[in-house]
Formats: sequence, C-alpha cells, structure tokens
Amino acid sequence: MSIRLKILFIVFLLFETAIAQNNSTIKDIIYASVSGRDLKLDLYLPGGVDNPFLMVWIHGGAWHSGTKENPPDNLLKSGYALASVEYRLSTEARFPAMVYDIKAAIRFLRGNAEKYGYHPDKITIWGSSAGGHLAALIGTTNNNRELEGDLGDYKDESSSVQAAIDFFGPTNFLTILSQSTSHGINVRASALALLLGKPVEQVEDLAKLASPVYQVDKSDPPILIMHGDQDNQVPVNQSIELKEAYDENGLDAQLVFVKGAGHSDPLFFSEKYIQIVKEFLARVLNK
Repeated sequence: MSIRLKILFIVFLLFETAIAQNNSTIKDIIYASVSGRDLKLDLYLPGGVDNPFLMVWIHGGAWHSGTKENPPDNLLKSGYALASVEYRLSTEARFPAMVYDIKAAIRFLRGNAEKYGYHPDKITIWGSSAGGHLAALIGTTNNNRELEGDLGDYKDESSSVQAAIDFFGPTNFLTILSQSTSHGINVRASALALLLGKPVEQVEDLAKLASPVYQVDKSDPPILIMHGDQDNQVPVNQSIELKEAYDENGLDAQLVFVKGAGHSDPLFFSEKYIQIVKEFLARVLNK
C-alpha cells in the first residue's frame, strides 16, 4: 500500500470513529396509537452528518414474532439515519394491520424530519424475511389508498418511500407453498394462515393484495433484492418473481444471489453485501 493510500485509509478510519462517537439513539418514540396500544419506533442518528438520508428498518419473524430491537447498524456507521419500527404482529391483528402501522410510522417520520434532522424526501425501507416482504409491499403500494390506513396524527404527510431493500422476503403468497420444501411449508403455511386469518387458498384476493408481485406498477421506486441460494424457508423463486414483475414494468430492480447463504444468514450483513447496499443507495438516492 502506498503512503498516500495509507493516509487516506487512516483519515477514513478517523472519520468513521468520529461519527460513531457522536451517534445518538432515541428509544420508544410513540408514532401512533391503536386500540389503546402505543406503537413505537427507535431512531438512530449518525453524529457529524447534516441532513442524512433515512432508512426505515422492518424486522422479520414470520409476521408473528420479532421486535424492533437490535436493527443492523451497518449503514449508521456510513452516515445514514435509521428508524426501527414496531408493528402489530399477526398474533395481535391480521393483515393489513401491520401495513397500516408501517405507513403511519413513515408519515410520522416524514412529519418530524426537521425536528430530528434527517432528509424528509428520500426515505428507504429495508427489511429481512417477513420484514423483507413488508418492505417490498410498502414499496410497491405507494399511494395505494386501500392499504394506507388512518393511524396517527400525520395524515397529510406522504407514506411513500423512494427506495426499497428486500432481504429474502416472500413476494407471492399464491405460489410460495408450491415452490417450498416440506420444511418451508411447515414454517410458512401456518404463518400465512395466521397473517391472513385463513389458509391462503380460502382468501386468494386478500393473498394477492398482500403479495408485492401483484402490486407492482410503473410508479414503484427502485428496489434491491437479496436472496440466499440455500434458503429452505423462502424459495429463491419468490425473489425472482418480484424481479420479473419489476422488469415487465421497466422498473429499476437489482437482484443479488448470496452464494451458500441460508435463510437469515449472517452473510447478508457482511462487508461484501453491505457494500452492495451502499452502492445501490448511492445510485438511487443521489439522482
């Protein structure tokens, strides 16, 4: 390594360290209430960055479990703000309750952008597994009144997102079980029935509404899709179907296969694949 490169590397490390030392976290911000229950989000703000872009993180857990705690902080270290959103699980409320919640959170976040100091106009939604499904669905239903809901105090704000990142999320509820291994069926069939209120075959119209593949239209934002080629819970064909739907509409979609990765594999959050996320965001948010 040349002396110049060594100096640049040291400067970069000092910059990242300075950001990390000045990061701030605001926990349990109430963004809406429903049926006497407060819905909360955690906000992570990078130090030393004026008006950062905002990432909205949606946790996984087969729609019936998981929490907003411990979201990936890879992009916080690179100067992005991050909001980790709590939403009603399928054990508490059926679809589309969780979509109403997330869209309310986005309206809240956009309405409070000046207060907290992040960019209001270019919001990215990101999730993994069930959270990846919800991120893709939020991205493909910008301005869809049927899925907007009316929660919260920021109804005049937009819930639209300008980019979406889907890590190994289901995208077509009408095909996922036929594509699945026996293990995948055991995991997903009951989870889908709980989410939709009945088995998929009994509520096909609702299953279509809940499937990003059927919601894609020419107004949708760019999307980055990542899927492990050894995933035995969510078939890789689910991500292929979403990419094909984007392609058919002439939209910006990037599909990355993670070689050797199973479902929820730590590989997705390794430096190699987070770099792909950073490059995607740099390309679509700086237009």
